[in-house]
Amino acid sequence: MREQWANLGSAIASLMFLGAVLSKFFPFGPEIIITKYLHKLASFIYPYVQIKIPEYTGERMKRSEAFTAIEAYLSASCSQRANKLKGDLGKDSSKLVLSMDDHEEVTDEFGGAKFWWSSTKSTRQAQTLSIYPAPEETRSYHFTFHKRNRQLVLDSYLSHVLKEGREVAVRNRRRKLYCNNPSSNWHGYKSSVWSHVLFEHPSSFDTLAMDPGKKLEIKKDLDAFRKGKDYYAKIGKAWKRGYLLYGPPGTGKSSMIVAMANFLDYDVYDLELTTVKNNVELRKLFIETTGKSIIVIEDIDCSLDLTGKRKQKGKKEEGASEDKKNLPPGQEEKDESSKVTLSGLLNFIDGIWSACGGERLIVFTTNHIEKLDPALIRRGRMDKHIEMSYCCFGAFKVLAKNYLDVDSHPMFDTIRDLMEEVKITPADVAENLMRKSGDEDADSCLKNLIQAMNKAREEEASKQAQASTEEIVEGEEEKSGAKEEEASKQARASTEEIVEGEEEKSGAKEEEASKQAQASREEIVEGEEVSAAKEEGASKQAVRTGEMNGEDESGSRADGV
Repeated sequence: MREQWANLGSAIASLMFLGAVLSKFFPFGPEIIITKYLHKLASFIYPYVQIKIPEYTGERMKRSEAFTAIEAYLSASCSQRANKLKGDLGKDSSKLVLSMDDHEEVTDEFGGAKFWWSSTKSTRQAQTLSIYPAPEETRSYHFTFHKRNRQLVLDSYLSHVLKEGREVAVRNRRRKLYCNNPSSNWHGYKSSVWSHVLFEHPSSFDTLAMDPGKKLEIKKDLDAFRKGKDYYAKIGKAWKRGYLLYGPPGTGKSSMIVAMANFLDYDVYDLELTTVKNNVELRKLFIETTGKSIIVIEDIDCSLDLTGKRKQKGKKEEGASEDKKNLPPGQEEKDESSKVTLSGLLNFIDGIWSACGGERLIVFTTNHIEKLDPALIRRGRMDKHIEMSYCCFGAFKVLAKNYLDVDSHPMFDTIRDLMEEVKITPADVAENLMRKSGDEDADSCLKNLIQAMNKAREEEASKQAQASTEEIVEGEEEKSGAKEEEASKQARASTEEIVEGEEEKSGAKEEEASKQAQASREEIVEGEEVSAAKEEGASKQAVRTGEMNGEDESGSRADGV
């Protein structure tokens, strides 16, 4: 049999060599025809069909679900027949889960037919600009079967593989806590936009310090969401739900997220928005999340400016492109990291891209709900608002049971009365109830809590007294300031009146002097006019006198004649 296969391989190699030689001597058209018939001849001689299942396919932006299911199926059904295996801890951490290593081949049987699976890996240099370019690794499975079993493969076998693979993946699944990587680490097939560790936090709703009625309400809401796939499809909504956890620091917002994840058996994706440069990267991160997961953005009021107000650049920065090039790397990255917009985040929550995948919870936490844009937290985006308030007596009883294993105690009444007066967080209560040494018992821990609450009450009273004193001082200062301001106003008014009086007197004197000067000028002008009139009259009189004298002389001469 081995010799027959060797002869067959030699024949195929000869045909391929002949095709390569003929392609040198024939034009483009005949080359295609010859290649076509050569492939037909090869398929006739070699009666096997091969299917390739790559880890990443074409333009898809995430890992192939078919590849993941086949990987799980082969790890369960073919691990006993493979020679090269990979091992990893299983769900219970007590035994290894084995899977096929790269470049390994195993056989599988189904419906009386035999099938071959092989795992391959190829490496090529990354096509990215980098000082140290990392190689890109592409992995794939190759599935080979005889063409007479084609119908069996298409109708039954592949569906069987995918179904069994998904069930195995669920059985072996270990919940993970993911954090997003900087986009500079996204290059290459081996790289990922998320990195993870195993999620093994023990917090649950039983250990959560919260009013029991409120906890029951949240658990019912989560359970309805988990079972609501058909209902969400019926009402035409993406299978996702938003939770907003708000309250002072130390009230258990992070513990609530862990309790939700443990209750639902979901993975957790901790999204750090400050490392996301723009909306495109945000969308890429969201697409790479899986179903049965909680996507968390903690302290969202501190992560980015999401109030709709963007940072205003100073006049010196406007048009200073040359200065921007000279910025330190840290400052430049800071500027680049602030390009995630409110609209981009809204699209991530309930836009078109929110429908990519299902069974996801989106959880925001904040210490200051009033700072968030109303469009971000409205119903439909953040469907359920949960206030994480200061510790109440019901929450205290949960902590007392968890830390001290007591359900009742004579000091409980005192603690109840103090909790009505003092604001104390569950974190502070838990710290006082925790045994610090083996000598401490429930009585000493409860006494520590009472002392801490009394101290907090005294500090609060002192703060209130100080605030009252400051208000009184401020009131006195305001009154004194008002009196001083009134006296100052009166002094300014008196001064202004005096100045105005002096100015009026001075103005009157100046006006009187001006009038007198004007009158003097008018008298002078009138005197000059009178003198001119007199001179003109005298001149006229002299002219008349001269004329009369001339007439007399003429008459005398006439008489003499």
